[in-house]
Amino acid sequence: MSTLRFHAVKETFNRKPYPIEENIRRSDLFGKNVFNETAMRQYLTKDAYKSVMSAIENGTKIDRNIAGQISASMKDWALSKGVTHYTHWFQPLTGITAEKHDAFFETIEGGRAIEKFGAGELVQQEPDASSFPNGGIRNTFEARGYTAWDPTSPAFIWGTTLCIPTIFVSYTGEALDNKTPLLRALHEVDKHATAVAKYFDKNVTKVSASLGWEQEYFLIDKALARTRPDIMLTGRTLLGHSSAKGQQLDDHYFGSIPARALNYMRDLETECMLLGIPVKTRHNEVAPNQFELAPIYEETNLAVDHNSLLMDVMEKIADRHNFKVLFHEKPFAGVNGSGKHNNWSLATNTGVNLLAPGKTPMKNLEFLTFFINTIKAVNDNEELLRAAIASASNDHRLGANEAPPAIISVFIGSQLTTILDALEKVTKGKISPQEMTDLKLNVVGKVPEILLDNTDRNRTSPFAFTGNKFEFRAVGSLANCAPSMTVLNTIVAKQLKDFKVSVDALIKDKKLKKDDAIFNILREYIKDSKRIRFEGNGYGDEWEKEAAKRGLSNNKTTPEALQAKISKKTIALYEEMNIMSKVEVEARHEIETEEYTLRIQIEARVLGDIARNHVVPTAIKYQNVLIENVRGLKEIFDNDFIKMAGEQLKMIEAISNHIEKINSGVSNMIEARKKANKITDSIKMSFAYCNDVKPYFDEIRYHCDKLELLVDDELWPLTKYREMLFTK
Repeated sequence: MSTLRFHAVKETFNRKPYPIEENIRRSDLFGKNVFNETAMRQYLTKDAYKSVMSAIENGTKIDRNIAGQISASMKDWALSKGVTHYTHWFQPLTGITAEKHDAFFETIEGGRAIEKFGAGELVQQEPDASSFPNGGIRNTFEARGYTAWDPTSPAFIWGTTLCIPTIFVSYTGEALDNKTPLLRALHEVDKHATAVAKYFDKNVTKVSASLGWEQEYFLIDKALARTRPDIMLTGRTLLGHSSAKGQQLDDHYFGSIPARALNYMRDLETECMLLGIPVKTRHNEVAPNQFELAPIYEETNLAVDHNSLLMDVMEKIADRHNFKVLFHEKPFAGVNGSGKHNNWSLATNTGVNLLAPGKTPMKNLEFLTFFINTIKAVNDNEELLRAAIASASNDHRLGANEAPPAIISVFIGSQLTTILDALEKVTKGKISPQEMTDLKLNVVGKVPEILLDNTDRNRTSPFAFTGNKFEFRAVGSLANCAPSMTVLNTIVAKQLKDFKVSVDALIKDKKLKKDDAIFNILREYIKDSKRIRFEGNGYGDEWEKEAAKRGLSNNKTTPEALQAKISKKTIALYEEMNIMSKVEVEARHEIETEEYTLRIQIEARVLGDIARNHVVPTAIKYQNVLIENVRGLKEIFDNDFIKMAGEQLKMIEAISNHIEKINSGVSNMIEARKKANKITDSIKMSFAYCNDVKPYFDEIRYHCDKLELLVDDELWPLTKYREMLFTK
């Protein structure tokens, strides 16, 4: 074992356990560091409290004078907890969070100082936006970007800093973040879902989209991670031979959580409770040293904020426990990668989950209305939904044996398929009274009992109905949830808008009763969206062929998938639904295209560096040892030299061959990269990196991994898979 690896492993095994405080009731800690309703009731005036709650529930604006009262109260609350600084916490288009800290401290006349935090500091700030991605929305020399308070997501304390969730926009008002389009999409789905829900209950005045994410991740020892330049710079291993034992015994999934990982989880959960992140579930995932945590479902905007905050907190807590947390979708070859399943539903202010069946035919008709409209929305926008989860890192995972394929399809199970088939087969035109009775009593009325025994599950489906929600399984573990949730809520809002127009037209023009009109439209939607429903094995070649026959897209790479984001159809959709302007859409496409190129470029440079500066010199060093051994054998066994040194000669030849292949592969990759870098069109450049540069990765890796098996373990410089994945 190399000196660096030896000391890293030694450091790992000599670590003392991180002390964890015992006997803490989670409920007592929950939200202690959040300016939530409890804190607001204590610190705000009655008028200020009503104003904030109205902004949260109804989207009303907060008066500037009231904002002054809120900021003063927020400051008093924060100071009582030892806070010294505040920041506008936002989510730029880098995919992570950003913050600039300012002290409450302010000097005044007489050499004195005060703690200052007024309405201006709460409501708006002007951070330097020149270094954030903007996709051409603004020139570099025009550095203005504004953060504006989002009262629907409560302020929180992290360390000694008051963090205020905000949106981030340009000087001319275009969104420069992930939160702004999401808020617009949530407003639209509320408006149009409420309008449809009123068909069934006039008391509904608001519909909220809920989200429950499931965060998968790997934990590896920090000392071991530091010996891997690829992990430190790219978040994944660019080379490394599979361990003899991986996940093939299925002995890690849901197994006993290792003590050190459990200590990390307990510490993390304590911090989450203080921050109001309602984490509830923890367990081992399939791959060694892979884990998952999941929260109680929340309103989507808050859930997205909490997931972004969680990922930041996870990294900080991991450092405290001498771990490195890996969010990359595929950090290790040969074992499962990580996803972030997004469980989505719609709920009314009257307490009804619109994607859960009820106890009466009318409630089940309501369920089927939202259920079928969601399927229709996915069918009509499957390419855009695929584009929403496209990234250089997620490309490694989609289509592998632990993740959905790049083809978007909807799984609903055989029982619900039977119900939709029955609805589809009713008479064309006006439904007869007998058919209406049969549908309500024999089909719609049986939805609850059918779903009760519905144990169908399909891990290969990217978008699956799981009883009372849809699970978008294709979202990557490294991703911000906002882009995928923006797309999903936008397309559902648009679909519900069109649905209501069609139903109202039948009621008005055809003189149909409301239920008849709803059934007629749903029947047509079932037919129109039948191609998107798939119950089989999404990994099989047969599905690719079948999907092509159905006209479904199969965009396997990010450059391919991203093209859907700037189609005329997408731009028209976003403009109609007031989500983004054409400028904002095109800017995001440019940013994501450039990010893809840069990530592949970085990986290519790191791989070339490791291959030539770590692997090849080590292989040559070991080869020289073998050559000296062969010379010694020749001196001793002159006559039987070939017989005695045959295996060593074969190894010397094999090492030479692998070294030659590595060097030629790296040289060819560099030339391909230089050629790609000359391309001025960002889209063409991304395709060049995808199709011309990236293919060399596997070739170079193959020969590096073969050398790992040949070279003396004491010389090999890089920590091996067996050490990273099985060191507890």
